[in-house]
Amino acid sequence: MKTRLLIEQHFHGAFGVDFSNCKVEDVLYSSKEIKKYGIGGIFPTVVTDTVENIRNQVAVIKEASKKQTSDMAKILGIHLEGIFLNPEKKGIHNSELFLEPTIENYKLIEDDFIKIVTLAPELCNSGEGLIDYLKQKGVKVQVGHCVGADLTRCDGVTHLFNAMSSISHRGSSTALSALVNDDIYTEVIADGVHVSDEALKLVFKSKPLDKILLVSDCLPITKSDLKEMDFAGERIYFDGEKATSKGGTLAGSTSLLSDIVKKLGKMNLFSPLLVENVYNYHSIDIKGEIEWDENFDIVKITG
Repeated sequence: MKTRLLIEQHFHGAFGVDFSNCKVEDVLYSSKEIKKYGIGGIFPTVVTDTVENIRNQVAVIKEASKKQTSDMAKILGIHLEGIFLNPEKKGIHNSELFLEPTIENYKLIEDDFIKIVTLAPELCNSGEGLIDYLKQKGVKVQVGHCVGADLTRCDGVTHLFNAMSSISHRGSSTALSALVNDDIYTEVIADGVHVSDEALKLVFKSKPLDKILLVSDCLPITKSDLKEMDFAGERIYFDGEKATSKGGTLAGSTSLLSDIVKKLGKMNLFSPLLVENVYNYHSIDIKGEIEWDENFDIVKITG
């Protein structure tokens, strides 16, 4: 089987490189290494931090994008997952650094290289506010780390089921709205840790296949010799299967997107359309393809 190169739109780093705390050469190194796993494009994802540090990392990643070579996964823009989230669903993020989701606050870190913003819609104004401002700028607005169920003005959902109000048979929720809204794109971390196999089957039965976005939410600890590290202001511990804070809060994934494709293949849930979806979502075109064997191991990468 052949597919296009994978595109990772929710990716905090790997190989020991943290996009929220690294240098230009680190970004270039990680983008070169990740290409070896069939990933042709990335949206480096920055977590909650001070305005100063976010501005700095946006500049670092943007500068790295100008120095890339053809053997690197193309840096397509930045995914800002932080500062405009709901403290009730903060996950691993530092809620002390959250800001009110307003246009004025967004302008503190605004840059044309920010292409995706995850926020809590229930904290935004219902009128002309940040969501409308972002959409006017061509930025994808995704709901996440939230409890809001009104997704009508948003483009996508960040890591379905994780850090959001869950499904209830009596009332609305973020996860339920994401599943029943056939127009909205929905990220899912299909690593077997963040979403159970049964819940994955529910997603693939209820959600239009062309609206599912495979993401890893990959942590810097992935594909490294590290067993613990600081991430988002917390000490993260990796037990060989999952990465959590000292208190047990699940952080991001430790699987690459190619590992997730392999898992879905074993579950008979994978379709090449799942690779195409992110291309359509962002209206991008990256040349190259992956050849997979019957076990969903990568045989050859071109491009």
